Formats: sequence, structure tokens, C-alpha cells
Amino acid sequence: MSLPEGARERRVRTGGVELCVAELGDPGRPTVVLVHGYPDSKEVWSEVAARLADRFHLVLYDVRGHGRSTAPVPLRGGFTLEKLTDDFLAVADAVSPDRPVHLVGHDWGSVQGWEFATVRRTEGRIASFTSLSGPSLDHFGHWITERLRRPTPRRAAQVLGQGARSWYVYALHTPVLPELAWRGPLGRRWPALLRRAEKVSGEGYPTGSLPSDAARGAWLYRDNVRSRMLRPRPDAYAHVPVQLITPTGDAFLSERLYDDLDRWAPRLVRRSLPAKHWVPRTRPDQLAAWIAEFVTAHEEEGASLPPAVASGRRYADRFGGRLVVVTGAAGGIGRATALAFADAGARVVAVDRDAEGAARTAERALRAGAAGAWPEVADVGDEGAVEKLAARVAAEHGTVDVLVNNAGVGLSGAFFDTTADDWRRVLDVNLWGVVHGCRFFGRQMLERGQGGHIVNVASMAAYQPLRVLSAYGASKAAVLSLSESLRAELADRDIGVTAICPGVVSTGITATARFAGASEAEERRLRQRSTRLYALRGYPPERVAAAILRAVVENRPLVPVTPEARVALLLSRLAPGAVRALARRSPRL
Repeated sequence: MSLPEGARERRVRTGGVELCVAELGDPGRPTVVLVHGYPDSKEVWSEVAARLADRFHLVLYDVRGHGRSTAPVPLRGGFTLEKLTDDFLAVADAVSPDRPVHLVGHDWGSVQGWEFATVRRTEGRIASFTSLSGPSLDHFGHWITERLRRPTPRRAAQVLGQGARSWYVYALHTPVLPELAWRGPLGRRWPALLRRAEKVSGEGYPTGSLPSDAARGAWLYRDNVRSRMLRPRPDAYAHVPVQLITPTGDAFLSERLYDDLDRWAPRLVRRSLPAKHWVPRTRPDQLAAWIAEFVTAHEEEGASLPPAVASGRRYADRFGGRLVVVTGAAGGIGRATALAFADAGARVVAVDRDAEGAARTAERALRAGAAGAWPEVADVGDEGAVEKLAARVAAEHGTVDVLVNNAGVGLSGAFFDTTADDWRRVLDVNLWGVVHGCRFFGRQMLERGQGGHIVNVASMAAYQPLRVLSAYGASKAAVLSLSESLRAELADRDIGVTAICPGVVSTGITATARFAGASEAEERRLRQRSTRLYALRGYPPERVAAAILRAVVENRPLVPVTPEARVALLLSRLAPGAVRALARRSPRL
């Protein structure tokens, strides 16, 4: 789309230029101003704006010299931050003369936003600022100066690393060549480069004005970067609440640039997103949700952010407000995982066949800090039930961001004592439950096109066979193989897949495990015995849950959790004969 349907355009005159300003939504609602970066025009925000227009008064404008706004004459000296601040104030006065606006900036729009949020003449005109992929040039200058004054190997590496990422800044300072490149081959190839490098869809973006926008926009760098970096303002403190959203895969900006940001922005909330630079195009759903949450919080006097965001809990910047589905969530690893995501401020759907157990987990998740929590009852081995579950979750809560396929059942016994019904029961839950979850929830992630993560809980039995775990081990080995194949298939769609392989963990799986070939009385004795042994091992499911969150953040392919799981994996790769020898031993139950 170019701009969402219903957009209204007007012209705003300021400083010798005319700015093209587009508005959506009800002007009586809180005003959110979206400022684009380089080499973009306001259309970069169209996907985000479409998702916010029913709740806010959305304003998008082409920065001077870009899109349908006119360019200053001459270009040199026409793009200073002071003049860009004049433009912003003119737009704010035109669209919201009586109320402060909420500011959102990406790339150079964020660089400008930091200027607007820190200079005195804008005080009272901005209610909040959301920054995406664009630092304050003043903060950047101080960041470099402090590392050069007191160098250490780590600080030197940070400066050199960011220097390498900033190669394009040097190129844009050269005379004439950037203009020739953008009006020539680079301008023609840019849409294809964006699609290949960042998987940015080309629907209505970039616009046909890109070559001239990029050529003129080079003066943003020439008019500001050198002067501000050499003489950064000492008083560049934000006078508004700031939400920093950091794409962890940004090729142009290091996350280390924001290490000292709390010093400059006292009311700072940090978020991180597993994405590359052009997040307004690749992650509009998540951006819209975070922007709406931040704006709403600061529209109400004395409002505060949800507890998981404000408290600074670990991973709250990563999972706050994101939708997580956990199967087998009534107890054990599933419940611990649901609560860990809740503690990070996620929205949690707790799925289990046990309705009361799922409800208890959802209630505890809300108390733990979840932005929302809901129980769902489903048998993951039932294809139709999982299909309906996925449709219901999407309709009521949106597309899932993280899926944890955890539901599983245990079965021990000799192969020739294991019946066909035993095999079907184990495979229905342990393997087909994972397959169904990946198919229906994973397809939603795929169709949304904004990434996600799938976690499949396997077992160390996937690579450490035991003579009494033929069916269980086969199901978990299949889950591991499925996970590795699916990870390869979805890698270019920004959907990560992780196989989690716990070892002996104190969960309730032993209390419901089947023992093939055993009488009813013997099976009860074996369950009690194995439950006591697992309890004596003392490895809590909360540690597995912590490993799951860390694996999602780091996008790890395979995570053996317990010490025995790590040793078994190492042996399976370096000494497979030892693994086969261990497999011949009979466990004492």
C-alpha cells in the first residue's frame, strides 16, 4: 500500500518549504506523529499507520526534500537539525494546536526525534517519544569521546565495530558521487536490494520519488553529522518519556550505542526485536502494539507502563506484550515456561487437556506480570482440535509470536511389550502434537510475514537411546529431526526453530507415564519409584523454562539443558560407541 485508505493530505508551509502531511483517524483522539528516515518517505509507515488509525489520530509527513514535500534552496545548509525542528513544530501546530503529540521516529526520523525531545523550545509539545534505529547525534558524539578518552580493549572494539557499520556515512559525505549513484543504478536497484537483504515487500514502497529523495537527503548527513559529532551538546537530556526499540539484527547500528542512554533519558523503556533495520515494514504488528501501549500509558495522568516493562525484569524488553502459546501448560515444564514468559510481560495462552490446570496456570501468569493470560483446553494429538485452537487464538488475540510445543507423555518398557496402541498414544502426543502445532500456528507466522519462533521440547532420549525407551525415544528423535529440518526451511522467513532437550527434570510426567508389559499394581509401583528418583535428582522445571527463554532470545537450534543431557550430546558426537554401551544398561526402577 502507498498510504492507508482514508488518508487526508494537506500542505504546511515552514522555512521556505512546503511539507506534505497526511492524516488518518479521528483528530479528537491522541495525535501520533510518525517521522520517516533515509532514504524513505512517509510511505515507510503505511503498514504501522493502518494498524493504529482506529485508535489514534495518525500524522505522517514527508521530511523536507523527500516525497511530495519541496526541497530547500540551496540544498546545502537546508537540512540542519534546527530547521528540521522548525518543520516538526509547524506540523505539530497544524495538526494538534492544543495538545502535545506523541512522536515516533525511524532511522533519521529517530535522529530528528532525539533533537525534538531534547531541545528546550519543544517542551510541552511532545507527550512521548518512541525511537527506532536512530541515535541522538549528541549522545553518539559523547559515546565516542568517552571511549577514546578512556580506552580499553572492549571500548576500542565497540568504536571500531560501529565505525565499520557506519561505512555509508562516509560515502554520503563525498561530493557528487552519492547523487549520481542514487539517480542512476543504485536508485533503480534499491527496491530489489531491500527485498533481498531485509525481505521488505514492495507493495507501494519504496515510492517513485526514491532516487531524488535519496540524492537530496544526503545533505541530512552533510549538514549535521560532522558538526554534532565533534561538538555534541552537553545538555541533550530528554524532557519526555522515551521508548527505545532496538532491532537486534540492525546492520547499521550496534546495540552498544545505547549502553549509556539511561543517563540522557531518565524515563526510559527499552524493547528489543529480532529483526533487521527496516522494522516499520517487516514488523508492523509488533511496532503498532508497542507504540499503542506506550502512547496510551502516557495519555493518562500518572499512568505507568505494565509491571513487566517498568520493573526491568530480564527479557521484559524482548517479550513484553508478545503473544506466547504453551502446550502442556497445566504443570511441569509447560507451567514453568508459561510463568517465565509471563514474568517477562508476554501475553500467554496456556493450553492443556486439563482444563482446571490450564486455568490455574493462566491465573498465576496474570499474577506474575503477564500482559494477558488465557486458558485453552485442547488435545494436541487431535488435528482438528489444534486447527480450531489456532484459529480461535488468532481471532481473539492475534498471530502467535512464540509457540512452545511442550505437551508430552512418557512410556517405558521393552519393545516387544509395547503394543500398537501404546505406540499410537506416544506418537499422537509427542510427535503429532508437535507437527499439528507447527503446521497451524507456524503457518500463521508464515502468512503474517513478520517472523516468530517455534520451540519444540524433545528430550536427551532423542540422541541417547535406552533399551526401555524405544517408543518414547523414537518420538523425541523425530521431534529433534523435525525441528532441525523446519529450522532450515524457515530460516529465510525470520522464523527460528529450537529443539529443547532436557534430561532428568522434576516434573509430573512420571506420575502419568505408562510402563509397557507391567500389571496395574506393578505400574503404580514403578510410577511411584520413578517419581521419587526424579524428585531426588532435584532439577526444577523453572531452569528448563529459563533455558527456553534464553534459546529464543539467542535463536539457538539445539539446547541440551541438564548436565547429563549435555554430556550425552557430546558423547553422541565424539564417542557414539559409549552411547550405545549406555543404551544396553537397564535403569533401576
